Amino acid sequence: MVLALTALLATAIVTDLRSSRIPNWLTVPAMIFGIAAHGWHHGLHGLLFGIFGLCSGLGLFLLLHLAGCIGAGDVKLMAAVGAMVGPQDALLSALLAMMFGGLYALGAMIHQWGFVSAMSRLGSLVEVLALTRGRTSWRQELRLPFRLRYGLPIAGGTLLLQLGIRPFGE
Repeated sequence: MVLALTALLATAIVTDLRSSRIPNWLTVPAMIFGIAAHGWHHGLHGLLFGIFGLCSGLGLFLLLHLAGCIGAGDVKLMAAVGAMVGPQDALLSALLAMMFGGLYALGAMIHQWGFVSAMSRLGSLVEVLALTRGRTSWRQELRLPFRLRYGLPIAGGTLLLQLGIRPFGE
């Protein structure tokens, strides 16, 4: 399973960096494989483990997609990861991916605009979101001249967790 997960994430990074997309031909078979492999090895319990993992990854990232933060391919990639690692590790991988994603976005903004300007824009964004009670698009307010590729933070969070590094404890 670890080899399949690593191949999935490596391919997702490459396709995301090349085309800003994580294709269905990659994610859908990975979802099926994860559920089927767990079912094959552990019967009904394994099947449910894979399904609940898929739902955990899908559910959390679907909320981010609906908020306009990430693309649908990222949601499907996290669902595939969940099918392979199960519900608990899907949630932990997602949390780590969000942390990596925030650092990645901050680094991209600092690289694009410089530290002072990036911090100023973030401060203005927080102020506008507070005044409008979140009814303003954060994308419009930041006016990002680039697209973030979220496959990279998903892979980073997932692989970190698979290496046994559990920053949230057990």
